[in-house]
Amino acid sequence: MRAKLKIVGFTCWLVESEPGPKFIWRNGLPGSHGDLRPGTRPRKAVLRMETDSGLFGALEIGRGDAVLDLVARRYNWFIGENPLLTERMWHLMWEIDRIEEVHMRALGLLDMLCWDVKSQLAQMPIHQLLGGHNRVVPAYASTVTWPTLDEYERYIKQCRDIGFTAFKLHAWGDVKRDIELSTRLRQWVGPDADLMFDGSAGWDYVDALEVGLALQDLGFLWYEEPMREFYLGSYAKLCDKLTMPVLAAETSDGVHWNMASWLQAKALDMTRGSTFYKGGFTGAMKIAHMSESFGMRAQVHGMGLENAQLAPPSPTMTTMSSW
Repeated sequence: MRAKLKIVGFTCWLVESEPGPKFIWRNGLPGSHGDLRPGTRPRKAVLRMETDSGLFGALEIGRGDAVLDLVARRYNWFIGENPLLTERMWHLMWEIDRIEEVHMRALGLLDMLCWDVKSQLAQMPIHQLLGGHNRVVPAYASTVTWPTLDEYERYIKQCRDIGFTAFKLHAWGDVKRDIELSTRLRQWVGPDADLMFDGSAGWDYVDALEVGLALQDLGFLWYEEPMREFYLGSYAKLCDKLTMPVLAAETSDGVHWNMASWLQAKALDMTRGSTFYKGGFTGAMKIAHMSESFGMRAQVHGMGLENAQLAPPSPTMTTMSSW
């Protein structure tokens, strides 16, 4: 097995893609089409990293224009580096973040390209290289925010009928209506289904506590991101008041260093890892291992081929993923 490779170049293409269906996560948030000007289509980036061995890493990502700009200005610094040294490459990218505040969705791109090359050279899937654990993990059906109770009921029952036994709500951000919706969800799927609620950071502490107590009485499995992430004291108070686990720090910057602050403040009961918000495979696994050392579960946030590699490597990361 060749122990040393060199990166010889990067190529980034911008490709127009289908805009997909319109949806929102909560009233007041821009939604899936919020960054599209009328008459335009989204542009994704297709990114390729070449090595002197002929192996290359490749991936697709949204926010294509921002990715193209980052690659054009900064990725030349990595030419000549060995992509197999994924820990070194991760820290080189972290140094760029110090002066650029790289968008969270772009911070882990280089890492994933390097792991792609490492996987090909080793002739092993990435999840095995990361550690390897269970090959099968539970999945839940995650909703968007629909306008009416009837629409929620229709789609939830469709998911139930095709075999889902776990469901997560993205609701309206209205305390009374969201409690009613959560109550109906329990009625629609029965007492044995696993239920979760994502508040999309819509409330202050008072409203978050009221909804949390209601969800707790309904037997929800976890309560996700009810408030913004900037004052950890509010999250610590909420965790203290609820027996239901609070899941947070999904979209906070700083990868494992930031997660350490949440753990120290006792501001969450479960952590979140993903390739796209937590610095690729390397950053997500740093969070998983740190969570395990605190006896805490790290949920895989989101779907996609990259995140699917995160689900099996560690017992900490195998609890549940959204599809």
